[in-house]
Amino acid sequence: MLFNSIEFAFFLPIVFLIYWAIGYAHINDTLKLRLQNAFVLVASYIFYGWWDWRFLLLIAFTSFCSWGSGLLIGKSSPTKAKTWMVANIVLNLGVLAVFKYYDFFVSEFGQLVGISTESLLLKIILPVGISFYTFQALSYSIDVYRQKIEPTKDIIAFFAFIAFFPQLVAGPIERATNLLPQFLQKRTFSYDQATDGMRQILWGLFKKIVVADNCATYVDQVWATYDTQTGSTLLLAAVLFAFQIYGDFSGYSDIAIGTAKLFGIKLMRNFNNPYFSRDIAEFWRRWHISLTTWFRDYVYIPLGGSRVNKRTTMRNTFVVFLLCGLWHGANWTYIAWGVYHALLFVPLILLGRKNGDNEDERAILKIVCTFVFVVLGWILFRSESILQSWYILRQICSHTLWSLPYGGKMGSLVFTAIAIVLMMGIEYLQRNRSHGLELHFVRSRVLRYTVYVALIAMMLWSGNQGEAFIYFQF
Repeated sequence: MLFNSIEFAFFLPIVFLIYWAIGYAHINDTLKLRLQNAFVLVASYIFYGWWDWRFLLLIAFTSFCSWGSGLLIGKSSPTKAKTWMVANIVLNLGVLAVFKYYDFFVSEFGQLVGISTESLLLKIILPVGISFYTFQALSYSIDVYRQKIEPTKDIIAFFAFIAFFPQLVAGPIERATNLLPQFLQKRTFSYDQATDGMRQILWGLFKKIVVADNCATYVDQVWATYDTQTGSTLLLAAVLFAFQIYGDFSGYSDIAIGTAKLFGIKLMRNFNNPYFSRDIAEFWRRWHISLTTWFRDYVYIPLGGSRVNKRTTMRNTFVVFLLCGLWHGANWTYIAWGVYHALLFVPLILLGRKNGDNEDERAILKIVCTFVFVVLGWILFRSESILQSWYILRQICSHTLWSLPYGGKMGSLVFTAIAIVLMMGIEYLQRNRSHGLELHFVRSRVLRYTVYVALIAMMLWSGNQGEAFIYFQF
C-alpha cells in the first residue's frame, strides 16, 4: 500500500480511530496496551500484505527468529549468547542474500567462467522493504547481546516493533532501544503531537507528489534515451534526479514520522538538509541518518572506527561504503557508488579534518562543491550499468555540455523548478526544526492555512497518480 494512494487515504483514518478507541476503552491499562499492539500488528500486516500477502510469512519468520534469539541470548552464558547472536545474524542475512543477491552473483559468476547459469536462478520477486526490516531485526539481537536493552517476552509487542506500518517498507530503520520500549508502555493521545504529525505528512506528500514525481517525468525520459542526449541535457537530468531521490525518500520519511505521531509513537529523524552540507562527511551525517548510524554503530566502530591509524580508518571507511552500496541493491553500479563515496572521504582522512558545523566565508562554495560531487555519484546510482554511467559522464564532460538542454514540456519544467526552490527554501528556513511545516511559531492562523492550501493546490495541479517510492526496491 502506498502512502500516496487512495487506499491509504481510507486505511489511515480507520486505523487511527480504532486504535484510539481501544486506547480509551474502559478496561485495565495492561489489556488496553496489548490490544493496541495487537491491532497495530494486524493493521501493519494488512498494509504490507496489500502488496503481496505471501511475503507476510517471511517477515513473520524474521520477527520470530529475532525475538527467540533475544530470549536465548538473555538467559545464556557470554559464549553461548554470542553464538545465538551470530546464528541470528547469519540466518537473517542468509534470507536477505537469497532473495536479494543470489541471482545476481550466480549470473555474474556464470559470465566470469563462461557457463550458463539459467537453470540455477531462482527468479523470485524481491520482497518490499526486506533490507529495512532485516536490519531493524538485527539491531535488536545485537543490542540485547551488548546489554543495551533487555530481551522482551512480549511477542506481540516485538512483532509490532518489526512490522510497524509507517516505517516498515522504507524506514527509518529504527533501533530496538528507541522503538520497542514505546510498544511496552502506555500511550496517550496528544492533540498537539497529532496535528504536528498531520503537518509533517502534508510536507512529505508535497515533496513526493510535487517535487519527486515531476522530476521523475523528465529524468525517466532522458535516461531512457541517454545515448541520444547532449551533455547539458544529461547534466540537467542528473541534477533533477538528485532532487527527485531526495524529495522521494525524505518525503517518505516525513510521512512515516508524521503518521507515527498520530499513534503516539516517535520515530528518529532520517534527513537533515543534506544538500546544505559542506563536505561529504557532513552529507552522510544528514542523509539517510538511520542507515548511516546503523553502519557506524554495528560495523564502523566495531572495526575500530577512526580511533586507529589513517590506513586502518580508510579500510574501515571502504568496508562500510562497500556494504552500504551492496545494501542498496544487487548491481555493480551500487557497489561502484559506494566505492566512489569512500574515495571522497580519503582527503578528509588524510588531512585529519573534522566535519565541523562552524560557518565560514567559504561555506557556500563548499556546499556547491559537495552538491556537485553528490550529483556525480547519483549518476552511478541511477544508471543500469557501469558502461551507461560512464557514457553519461563522458557526454557531460564533452563539448555538448555547452548546448541548450532538452526542455521537455517547458511549463512542467518551470513548475518543477519552482517546486524545488520552494522545497529547499522552506527547508533551509526551517533547518533548526524537525520538518518544513513545523509552524508553531507562526501566530497567524490565516498565514498557516494559506501555506497548507497552497501546498495542497500544487499537489492537485501536478496531477501525479500514486507513483511508487524509489526506496521500495531496496
